[in-house]
Amino acid sequence: MHIGVGIVIGAISYFLGSIPFGLILVKLKTGQDVRKIQSGRTGGTNAMRAAGLSIGVATALLDLFKGTCSVWLAKWVVPDIFWIHTLAPVMVIIGHNYSVFLIDRDENGKLQFHGGAGGASSAGGSMGLWTPIMLFILPVALFILYFVGYASLATLSAPIITTVVFFVLAWMGILPWSYVFYGIFAGFLLAWALRPNIRRLLNGSERLIGLRAKRREKSNPPGNQD
Repeated sequence: MHIGVGIVIGAISYFLGSIPFGLILVKLKTGQDVRKIQSGRTGGTNAMRAAGLSIGVATALLDLFKGTCSVWLAKWVVPDIFWIHTLAPVMVIIGHNYSVFLIDRDENGKLQFHGGAGGASSAGGSMGLWTPIMLFILPVALFILYFVGYASLATLSAPIITTVVFFVLAWMGILPWSYVFYGIFAGFLLAWALRPNIRRLLNGSERLIGLRAKRREKSNPPGNQD
């Protein structure tokens, strides 16, 4: 019975994760397809590039609550089946990164899925599993985003922090060990989605945002470029 419930909740969570809020909000505000702008992802960072800060924040919050709501659903249906609590937000991340609503074909006719990188949805899943985790994730992610200047690193920080904090809490007997595996699975999914960004981080060509980007613009104004 629990396997059947897990399959149903997993499927619902996948479809919930597949809702491309970034695509919808950018389209409503600008008429543009966010998939054709810069990274082509539908998450908050690219939505901000396409339509401004307010749309980026709104997209991130909606993507975050996809993850949170899936856990709430799982806890409501099966309060004591912890692996289903973990499965639900994992399926949201998969849906967010590989949306069933954003399928097309490449030049070779092969089906391809579009979506985001899963950072906000990952954090939302963590919040659903243990709400105070946001007191750890949010300040670290914002610090990296503004002062370090790499959105990809800020995205990857969420599952790393989740894994570490949940490991300590599980070791203390406060949380179940299956919640630790959520952080690991989420980290793998985010790292896989961010492979191009990780390559750019390693070779020093990743896009900067935040304070470092502003400093670079001031030190290299357009009129001074060759």
